[in-house]
Amino acid sequence: MTHQLYSVRPQPTPVHEEDVGLRTPPPFALGGHQHQSVIPPRVHSSREPQDLRRSIIDHLLYTCGRDPEHADLWSIYKSLSMALRDRLLHDWLLTRREFRAMGAKRIYYLSAEFLLGRTLVHNLINMQLTTAVEEALRTFQVDLASLIEQAEDPGLGNGGLGRLAACFLDSLATLGYAGYGYGIRYEFGSFEQSIEHGWQRERADNWLRYGNPWEIERHELTAVVQFGGEVEQSVDDQGRMRCRWVNARKVLGVPYDTLIAGYGNGVVNTLRLWSARASRELNLSVFNAGDYRSAVEDKILSESISKVLYPDDSSWEGKRLRLQQQYFFTACSIWDIVRRFKQYHGDDWNLFADKVSIQLNDTHPSIAVPELMRVLLDTERLAWDQAFAIAQKTIAFTNHTLLPEALERWPIGLFEEMLPRHLQIIYEINHRFLQEVHVRFPNDQARLQRMSIIQEQPRQVRMANLAVVGSHSVNGVSALHSELVKHELLRDFYEFWPERFNNKTNGITPRRWLLTANPLLTELVTQTLGRGWETQLARLEELAGHIHNQSFLDRFAKVKRDNKAELSNFVRSQLGVTLPPDALFEVHAKRIHEYKRQLLTLMYVIWLYAHIKANPNQDVPPRAFIFSGKAAPGYHMAKLHIKLIHDVAQVVNRDPDVRDQLKVAFLENYSVSLAELTLPAADLSLQVSLAGTEASGTGNMKMALNGALTLGTYDGANIEIREAVGEEHFFLFGLRTEEVRRLQQEGYDPNAVIARSPNLQQAFELLASGFFNRDDLSRFAPIVHSLRTQDPYLVCADFDAFVEAQEAAAARYAEPTKWFSSAALNVARMGRFSSDTTIRRYAEEIWSAAPLPGGRRSVHISSTS
Repeated sequence: MTHQLYSVRPQPTPVHEEDVGLRTPPPFALGGHQHQSVIPPRVHSSREPQDLRRSIIDHLLYTCGRDPEHADLWSIYKSLSMALRDRLLHDWLLTRREFRAMGAKRIYYLSAEFLLGRTLVHNLINMQLTTAVEEALRTFQVDLASLIEQAEDPGLGNGGLGRLAACFLDSLATLGYAGYGYGIRYEFGSFEQSIEHGWQRERADNWLRYGNPWEIERHELTAVVQFGGEVEQSVDDQGRMRCRWVNARKVLGVPYDTLIAGYGNGVVNTLRLWSARASRELNLSVFNAGDYRSAVEDKILSESISKVLYPDDSSWEGKRLRLQQQYFFTACSIWDIVRRFKQYHGDDWNLFADKVSIQLNDTHPSIAVPELMRVLLDTERLAWDQAFAIAQKTIAFTNHTLLPEALERWPIGLFEEMLPRHLQIIYEINHRFLQEVHVRFPNDQARLQRMSIIQEQPRQVRMANLAVVGSHSVNGVSALHSELVKHELLRDFYEFWPERFNNKTNGITPRRWLLTANPLLTELVTQTLGRGWETQLARLEELAGHIHNQSFLDRFAKVKRDNKAELSNFVRSQLGVTLPPDALFEVHAKRIHEYKRQLLTLMYVIWLYAHIKANPNQDVPPRAFIFSGKAAPGYHMAKLHIKLIHDVAQVVNRDPDVRDQLKVAFLENYSVSLAELTLPAADLSLQVSLAGTEASGTGNMKMALNGALTLGTYDGANIEIREAVGEEHFFLFGLRTEEVRRLQQEGYDPNAVIARSPNLQQAFELLASGFFNRDDLSRFAPIVHSLRTQDPYLVCADFDAFVEAQEAAAARYAEPTKWFSSAALNVARMGRFSSDTTIRRYAEEIWSAAPLPGGRRSVHISSTS
């Protein structure tokens, strides 16, 4: 018998999942009488405050087991969430029915991360139930804001990759596409960052400690994933080679569904996350023999797969676990995709690519290529050519990085040990592909080596090459990034398949990053433009007609100041540091990494501090520098940068000579919720990555949408933001990509740059002297040494240009009318960066998918039915 992914329980005659619950329940006998459904649908679907109140009370009583008169905030939060989930389920069931009726093509977005943020407030906005819920809650004498604070951010992502995936899910539902997200239900997710004496410390992020009322466990759709074992080969009755993957260790994948609501259109899609479970909970014979640890070893090993996001892969065991994670969620997802296709279309594989699109969000799920091939070859028994044609037409790949070290490579030995059948398939894909390359470019051995999926020294599987070969589309995520992918990162593949490469500039959802994050600005925009812009962000352009209206600018400035005051109050409560709301708030909030150059901003802070000290009578506009972000646990230089930020902040914030002219704050444990507080308060968005290193960035879009000007390099989406808002409303600095490459090729000498720059010398002298670290004068020697001898991300080369751009920004901020005109224009020009626009382009140019007519559901159950 062929081993494959299969449902744990034998399945009865298939019932389409979108039809479940929609039929009128048959009468049933109770005491000899016929009865219809005990609870009318109205209770679960009505948006009326009195029915919402009834649902909340029912869940308090029968889900939480709490007396409504004595319920605590968590119980009320949970009951409200369940009441809203009932309504989402109602809409989800109807959405499934409509997608099936129209024969919709299903879009599957595979991603290792989904950084959702808090669910309650976002669902209230998208379901347009905020007012009704506030009225329903009056019975309980609690306010909605206090309930929102009960929830923790789901720990399902680490940064921009996961947040982009969440934005895309929102847009897929809002536009009415049949979209599904697939990932891992991390038990602990990304780590929780705390700061102790300036050092980052990591704690397990136990975001599920109190449960998650928004998810639905789907045991009936459990999948089985295999690891290890060996492959048996035989010849079938038609003379074709057949393979059986046998003697493998099995792990269960239990799906948990989170419902994703579109904005105001009744469409509800699915995010399906997989949790790893042991196929055998307990070896009873071993347990009875007294070896208690060995008896549960399989359970521990299996469930570790979905414990933590991105385990450290510096060790062999770490690499093994990370590859297990990637294959686990990808294999579960492919099984589910194939199961659903067969449920609707039987075995007509000629329809597969017409009904299914699989988008790989970076290289993490690129194992989908051989996994889909394995299912088609070994389970469905298709011929190789047909199977590979189906896989290529179905799968598309998004690249998110220009850093070669971020392109995943896995040791051949690891594949042989864990996924022997997949390694066979990869070898065959590679063999056939290299034959094609040889025909096109005969005797070009160097090209063959570069393009091979298998790297020879050391022997590794190149996952990016695998994704490109197995896909019909490869896209970058900004105009510059896509060009660099074509002409530098994957140049050989672009020359081979130029039609396969395209650009899809990233986008952000305004429902999360304006309506949820910035209700004050949302109200002002709605008062100015009316309704409808929430799903037609291009309408923000109409704000450009108001940027010279002093009344509008005054209201705009008040919104910004109120947001700054809220952040200032938060910082004072957390850090004891007062950020003057009238200061220029400069925000550098993102993952801590050398290429993102938090160090460049900090070197400027050190220089500015020295400048203020040396020129006490000079009128310097007050500044507040706000940093936030996490460093990877094993990234020691990035963690040292965090320590330096704190040591500089400690000195600067306590120095009476600078008073309120300069403040520095680091906000720990950066998250979606913290970003929703921080980004609307930003005056100046610092996007200072070295040109040619940032694929896109979305923090730059979020701050511009919330009325910040950008000070940034000619990198990633900064270029397109500058084109959109105009050069005079963007503070550009630094080397361009071609200049960076030329400087690196000619031989870059940071010491020579330092010698030519009095400003840089002044900052270096203060840093190297131990002024900020008197307790340990050698603490920051690695930073000083790296900058002087290597400076891999050209901090020194761009420093003077950064100072000049900062001076220009300070001068503009000193003229409030000019500043707020520019800030309002930034908001007006952000329509092109909506994730709705991005998703439409994916759907039209890659997926060939159509939404529901008008992007809305047409079937509704009335509130009285």
